[in-house]
Amino acid sequence: MDKQLVAQQSASTLPIPRWEFIALCAALMALNSLAIDIMLPALQQIGASLGVENENHRQYVITAYILGFGSGQLFFGPISDRFGRRAPLVVGLIIYVAAVAAAAIAPTFAVLLACRFVQGIGAAATRVIAVSIVRDTFEGRRMAEVMSLIFMVFMAIPVVAPGIGQFIMLFATWHWIFVTMALGALIVSTWSLLRLPETLHPEYRRPLTVNAIVGGFRIVLTNRIALCYAFASTFIFGAMFGFINSAQQIYLDVFHVGELFPLIFAGVAGVLAFSNFLNSRLVGRIGMRRLSQSALLLFLAISLIWLVVSLEVQMPLWLFIAFFAGAMLPFGCLGANFNALAMEPLGELAGTASSILGFMQTFLGGLLGTLIGQAYNGTVTPLAAGFCSVSVAALLMILIAESGRLFLPHNPPV
Repeated sequence: MDKQLVAQQSASTLPIPRWEFIALCAALMALNSLAIDIMLPALQQIGASLGVENENHRQYVITAYILGFGSGQLFFGPISDRFGRRAPLVVGLIIYVAAVAAAAIAPTFAVLLACRFVQGIGAAATRVIAVSIVRDTFEGRRMAEVMSLIFMVFMAIPVVAPGIGQFIMLFATWHWIFVTMALGALIVSTWSLLRLPETLHPEYRRPLTVNAIVGGFRIVLTNRIALCYAFASTFIFGAMFGFINSAQQIYLDVFHVGELFPLIFAGVAGVLAFSNFLNSRLVGRIGMRRLSQSALLLFLAISLIWLVVSLEVQMPLWLFIAFFAGAMLPFGCLGANFNALAMEPLGELAGTASSILGFMQTFLGGLLGTLIGQAYNGTVTPLAAGFCSVSVAALLMILIAESGRLFLPHNPPV
């Protein structure tokens, strides 16, 4: 059956309203965002409570989760292509809840990191399944539009999550942050079990054998456009992970914002959420390639100016926020479109493709983010340099994908 016909039929026969479908996919992906951003206000207290002497080592609470999240996707992708989307999702959510419950009573920093790694493995199912069911149901610019709306809701979590973490810390210890995450996961799990449809078409089910898995990986990794856009997305997400790793130190140690940290963090996250909404409105008119490539050039230009200024002057808080918010404005036109462009040619094995793309974005992107975060030296220069470097690398990947030509309208309106 023709892929576009399948996508159109799926969209028209969804057993739940389109808005609920988007909200549920966003909620699944938001569990990942919540697991990262709600922790930021508590890193200092966790370090003090569990005897972490090196301040940069507190970032490993974020890194351990990201590494588990990235590596787990390689398993959930092929499994979801064999057994469908619902069953692997249930398994992942059970792992997620069990891990956060164990983290709440972790006696040492090493045990906490192990729990965070396992939590990331469970969360991997939410990311793989969310992207897979969107690809099962939509394609082309329509898929990019839906992904943008999901990312917009998904980005609402960074707006409120640090504030939730800060609020919890006012009345309780950091342990209760993990209890909150467990409750959130249980709510989303119940919603998914009751309302999430099975979207994998029977003709797209793949056998769970070594040959089938290796063959699926080979198809994804030998598709030049898919692979290069996946690498471009990886570099861009590396910048975001670099900021997340070092955000608490930058805002508290460099700019001394104190309890205003969640509010400032939320303001910048709000810019990113607005950018994703703007992308959802523009992508149907302009196209994924033209919009994302223009946004990347703007992201590179802002990052380069930011780096030069940071080397010349001691940057005040208002100027840092201006540069960072300016970079986040085009950033929202990158993630969803790069994801859609990477997934576009791989509809027959959406689970496997989503797992590889997710692994690259989170595991490899997480490693890049760790390098950027660990380069923190008491200034914002390493972060600006990281943003500039990854945007150059992403641009090189897109030039390879497009054979050196940008702004081509490859995708007709749907």
